[in-house]
Amino acid sequence: QVQLLESGGGLVQAGDSLRLSCVASGRIFSSYAMGWFRQAPGKERELVAAISWSGGIKNYADSAKGRFTISRDNAKNTVYLQMNSLKPEDTAVYYCAAGRNPSRTMVVDYWGQGTQVTVSL
Repeated sequence: QVQLLESGGGLVQAGDSLRLSCVASGRIFSSYAMGWFRQAPGKERELVAAISWSGGIKNYADSAKGRFTISRDNAKNTVYLQMNSLKPEDTAVYYCAAGRNPSRTMVVDYWGQGTQVTVSL
């Protein structure tokens, strides 16, 4: 079992930056690929970024490329999502996930509870 706890969400203005953090506890964190997903009201949950267990493979949604950076620190059991140049369309609940295949077809074994990100004009 893996427990995931996100933090770092909030209300910001367009163009601002935020860094989301997700701390994992339970089973060996370093054995899992990690991902950040988001879900906006009325829309399906979508992958934003994913990273392999070693950090050597990273994949991003087209909407995140060039603005968002995923990273992980296995010594701290933590995965991060640095979000720059935020846009109102980035407004969503952001979820941390642990699983396999760090890509758009990531298989998720565990979810966090989510953290709200709201970007105003």
